[in-house]
Amino acid sequence: MLITPQAEQLGISRRRLLRKRSHRSSFDTDDRGWTPLHIAARKGDLKEVKRMLNEGMDANVAAWGAKMQGVTPLHLAAEGGHLKVMDVLLERGANIEARTKGPCRWTPLHLAAKERNREAVRFLVENGAFLPPDINDSRFNPPLHYCPGLEWAYDELKRLQDSSSSGEISYCSDN
Repeated sequence: MLITPQAEQLGISRRRLLRKRSHRSSFDTDDRGWTPLHIAARKGDLKEVKRMLNEGMDANVAAWGAKMQGVTPLHLAAEGGHLKVMDVLLERGANIEARTKGPCRWTPLHLAAKERNREAVRFLVENGAFLPPDINDSRFNPPLHYCPGLEWAYDELKRLQDSSSSGEISYCSDN
């Protein structure tokens, strides 16, 4: 199997690579099940993300490693707060409502909230991420103990909505 310099630069272990099955939907993965696109999105490497998407990688490719099964590049960009990468992924068809597998079923918004990343939370909500008015709405939320940042995200969004309705935006936070 040919190991590309890009794969080596992104830290993909030689012995843990899986065989490519098709150019459009399955690329080499590491032991977490992450493709080079996952890794570049997590690092916030906009140039690499664009290059891989231009080469045909699927913006919705899901990882199937032992942890965080179903995580997409958008999940990882949101967790890292990489707004430009998130924007490119959404432009290329990334599902803003993609969910991980398992009991938590986190969306990119959950991961941004977990990290208390105000800008990422706001970006996702402004771009259509589903956030119901009631924090206890089970259509969206896992139990709160699975995502402690979710209460913070609700408080932050309420603060943003209140300040934008009064004509000023406050960027202060308890974080």
